[in-house]
Amino acid sequence: MLVRLSTALFGGSRKVAVSSADSAHPNFPSIGNLGFWPEAEQRYDIFIGTGALLVPRGSKMQTEKLLARSIVRVGLTLAVWTLFGLFLGSQMYLAYRRSDMPIGWHRIFALELAYAYVWAALTPLVLFLARRFPIVRERWLRNLLVHLLASVVIGFGTRVLHDLLFIQFVSDPKRTFSLVKLLLNVYLIFDYGAMIYWLIVLVSFVSDYYRRYRGGEIRATRLEAQLAHAQLQALKMQLQPHFLFNTLHSISALVYKDAEAADKMIARLGDFLRLTLENGGAQEVSLQQELEFLKCYLDIERIRFRDRLTVQFRIEPQVLDARLPNLILQPIVENAIKHGIAPHAGQGQIEIEASRLNGLLHVQVTDNGPGLPANGDHGQILKEGVGLANTQARLQQLYGSDHRLDLANTSRGGLSVILEIPFERQTLVAKAN
Repeated sequence: MLVRLSTALFGGSRKVAVSSADSAHPNFPSIGNLGFWPEAEQRYDIFIGTGALLVPRGSKMQTEKLLARSIVRVGLTLAVWTLFGLFLGSQMYLAYRRSDMPIGWHRIFALELAYAYVWAALTPLVLFLARRFPIVRERWLRNLLVHLLASVVIGFGTRVLHDLLFIQFVSDPKRTFSLVKLLLNVYLIFDYGAMIYWLIVLVSFVSDYYRRYRGGEIRATRLEAQLAHAQLQALKMQLQPHFLFNTLHSISALVYKDAEAADKMIARLGDFLRLTLENGGAQEVSLQQELEFLKCYLDIERIRFRDRLTVQFRIEPQVLDARLPNLILQPIVENAIKHGIAPHAGQGQIEIEASRLNGLLHVQVTDNGPGLPANGDHGQILKEGVGLANTQARLQQLYGSDHRLDLANTSRGGLSVILEIPFERQTLVAKAN
């Protein structure tokens, strides 16, 4: 075990860098016996002040941040009390300047700054008492009494010190010192120091309340995000088995009629599942990735419907990197095939369009089927079945009211499903090896 002492000092605490070899150092038997020393050359920082703190060298950056934060707090405290001392000094200077006893400004400001720095030194103690004895419902009476006693003691003590400093810096040296007059004067105005004590306690209470409030907001936001993520994952997990069961049903129908077609369908299903697994943890993907999934699915359906199904893509190149929910188009296209093409013996056609419209990603899926009945309830149709209902729920979770999912008959016949979401570009992230 090698122990190296550095010369770094902060706040009176010595920083000791420790390197461990195969055996524990005899000066640290308790730590060594507990097995805290890792294998060769693991380094630690030990800060020795009021107590010993063993910090892994790996957390050096975090330690430096804590030290920097402490320096900022100390600097801010000194700045506040310096302004307080200058304010008191200016008051006393103007008061004596108007009297028959003019006193040099440097003596007055020396007095008040010294008094202010006494309070700066007491601030950590007052803050400790405020946090150690919060005035809360459970023990409010006991803690209130503690603060009352502390405010009287500290207020009285600081006033005594202030008057002694006054005698040293300001008072006429020819005047005789009287302990009785000193104590009487302190008794008459010691409440000034007590009020300063309570002001520090109030600032501490407000600060702690705000910190707890912000912490509660952050926790609530995280819980909401976790809940939304869990709900989205549940919806997506519903969608994948739904598609898988339908595809396996189609394969089972073909396996005895057309083994070659069933084999192709299994191969394309494997490609689709591979692409799904590659983006399984992503809630949003680029439109280009989503179209790759969709083409795998359509290849499966083309095998199933042979020459009866044709698909046309009209995709603007500038929207290929737009973000949209993972596997959001497949249930829409599946719905078009199921209701617009499968029930009829004629030629089926599906058109898939994507463009940018008024800051929105506009996607439209149109089939040439019979469309909606004249008295059809669009809202009820969206609720029926797993596919579209799942799509509507995911859009609501991700975008709230900032989305559109509508069904409408086209002028040429057939049904058009319109999807609009805020246009955002997909950020490319390099995969870790």
